[in-house]
Order: sequence, then structure tokens, then C-alpha cells
Amino acid sequence: MLLLTRDHFQRGDKEYSLDKTNDEHSTNLATDANARSPWTGMSQFLPTTRKIQQFSEGMEPAPGARIVYTAGAFDVLHPGHLAFLKAARELGDFLIVGLHTDPIVNLYKGSNYPIMNLQERVLSVLACKYVSEVVIGAPYIVSKDLIEHFNVAVVAHGKVNPKPDPVTSQDPYGYPKEIGIFNAIDSGSTLTTELVVERIIKKRLEYEQRNRAKELKELQIQQNFHATM
Repeated sequence: MLLLTRDHFQRGDKEYSLDKTNDEHSTNLATDANARSPWTGMSQFLPTTRKIQQFSEGMEPAPGARIVYTAGAFDVLHPGHLAFLKAARELGDFLIVGLHTDPIVNLYKGSNYPIMNLQERVLSVLACKYVSEVVIGAPYIVSKDLIEHFNVAVVAHGKVNPKPDPVTSQDPYGYPKEIGIFNAIDSGSTLTTELVVERIIKKRLEYEQRNRAKELKELQIQQNFHATM
């Protein structure tokens, strides 16, 4: 979580690579500073179809099912996400979640988001019982083709207005709104990934301050003890 301050994902041809020769690659960020082996403490996440199948519901929508589509980053899945996904699922019978690629998420969220890479986010969302299917690397714009391809009856989004497409500046939900299938959901939760990160950083700083104070106290006790010898 605290790796937010570093460029922990790649773009272009290195986006999903596991190249350990690149010091800035995400696989090196989990390495302990005191590690002796190049593999010690290192994240070796390799997505496979079997892993995805283990997390997936594996069900097709029933004939006549009301299909709901939503899309986003869903980075560091938290109770706010779960409340939203539950509300979205209640709008129909089959919930499809589109997950944007890491570079697209970074374009509209900034900083060094997403914290979790696309493959990690896929498995996190698939593990949610409200989710029926995931679109890996979904387009930012919810187009007519996408809606017709999945036979979508409802397009759901949170109450926060989505940012315009970074390239075309158009409303990514323009077409769903035009045909009247867009539904803005109030999940009832104010929790966001940004708030989760802020809490963790705050607690980390408190922890460091507490340990510094403890260390000074211990050093003072030692000095006082040696002074009486």
C-alpha cells in the first residue's frame, strides 16, 4: 500500500512483464533491503487461466437475464466497493464488471494509482459474490458496441461524475445516458481507495513516531544506568 510514492507499474511493452533486470520494475519493490537471495520477499504473481477459473463464478447469463454493466478501477477492493457492487447486482440478474488497464486508471486517478495491477484487481473483483463476469482491460468509453455485445440492460455508476475520456474529452457514459439505461447508484458508503491509503500512511507515521520516542526513552535509561556504575 505504501508503495504509492513510487512508480510501481509499467506501461507499453513492459506493462505485464516480470523482468528482474529493471530496478524500477514492480517485482523488485517487494524485496527486503536485507535480502540475500534475489527471490527473497519478492512478489512473483503470474496470472494464469486456471487462477482466473478458480475465482470466477463460471456461469453464463440465463436466457432473458437482465444484465448489468459497470466499469472502473476497483483498486484495493474495500467495503465501499462491495456496497456499490451489491447495489449494482440488485438492478439485474447478472453483473459484469469492466476493469480498466493500469495506464488508463493512472490517467484519470493520477499520482501512482493503481496500487494493485490489473491482474490482481481482476482476481479481487472476481472473488466478490455479487460479480458474475469481469471484462479484463475494459474500454473507458461504454460504447454502443460494448452494450450490444454483452446485451446490457443497465449501466451502473457511482454518484461521483466520471471524468471525461482522457483522449477525446467525451462523456464515457454518453451513449448509455442517451438510450436511457444509465443508473447512478448511491452505495451509502463514503469510503474510497484514497481514504484507505491516507489512513495507512497516517498510521505508519504514528508508528514511526512512537518507535522513535520509545528508542529515545530506552537510550536514556541505558545512559542513566551507566552513569550510576
